[in-house]
Amino acid sequence: MPVLMISNEESARVRKQKRFTTSLVVVFSASLVALLLGGCGQSSQPVPQPTSEPQVTPMPTLDASAVTLGQQVYAEYCASCHGIEGEGQQNWKEPLPNGNYPAPPHDDSGHTWHHGDGTLYRVVHEGSMARRQGITPGMPAFADVLTDKEIRATILYLKSIWSEETQQIQWEQSQRDPFPGQ
Repeated sequence: MPVLMISNEESARVRKQKRFTTSLVVVFSASLVALLLGGCGQSSQPVPQPTSEPQVTPMPTLDASAVTLGQQVYAEYCASCHGIEGEGQQNWKEPLPNGNYPAPPHDDSGHTWHHGDGTLYRVVHEGSMARRQGITPGMPAFADVLTDKEIRATILYLKSIWSEETQQIQWEQSQRDPFPGQ
């Protein structure tokens, strides 16, 4: 196979042509980018600026008449298991021999406030998940016993026994998991 010989003069001309072609590609690309981006900032609508903190609806004041109704309902239907003051049963985190767990507290020491209003409503209305799945007896459903207003009032009563900090945490959770129909 023959070897192609190129003179130094020819090689210099080829390199110069490549540099010129590369320069043209760079200039053309930069011009195209500038043209495409040039119209982006020309919107007639102002560009919304992100806020430093998410918008959270302020925590509402508890309705006193609903809290009173909820306290009456709680005393009649809930206190026998969850305690007069919402203190729950002893060792509520440990299963009983039959697999059930003792009734948990509803005060700040429990976990009720970790759930949004929607979840709390469903548990009272439909009973505990374990009961619905037939795994254990668990908490019974109160859908046939309590009205929607009474269930909501009972949840508001529980909120009234929490610290303000706990109420705020639960309120933020309820923004993602509100009462049904809200």
